[in-house]
Amino acid sequence: MVRTEISLFLKNIPGELGRLASLFSNENINIDALTIQDASSYVQNLFEARGKSLKRIASVASYNSMRKDSAQFALIRMIVDQTDKAIDLLSKNDYLFDIMPVMTLELENRPGSLAAIANKFGEEGININYVYGTVSSPDEKCLFVFCPEDIDLAAKIFQDR
Repeated sequence: MVRTEISLFLKNIPGELGRLASLFSNENINIDALTIQDASSYVQNLFEARGKSLKRIASVASYNSMRKDSAQFALIRMIVDQTDKAIDLLSKNDYLFDIMPVMTLELENRPGSLAAIANKFGEEGININYVYGTVSSPDEKCLFVFCPEDIDLAAKIFQDR
């Protein structure tokens, strides 16, 4: 199923995630899936995705300074149950965020489930930019979030899941 992922930067300090989660909780917005990473790798990936060498863009000293600054922030990607309401709430509270269509698929919580889906993407020639997943217990299905390069083709391929 195609869903909207919200990506935002938070200060990489104690309490920030709690404030965000409380903001959503107070409005009865559930976070279905979440991943957090140091924003420095995200900055590097942006440059690499543009096909430019980091050395051509900035000196090592400048890049190291940028890495230090970006480590002060965390990149959060999440799927919520009420996307429009969450977007309005983030806007009203001055968060910097972006939205992107992604594929969410429920997989059986057993060996080989992810391999089958990842192989299907590969067989169809669709690159996966990133993926993250969540599960609540060994007996329940896993929710995986895929960011494919071709969301329309991926949606067509997995429309019956």
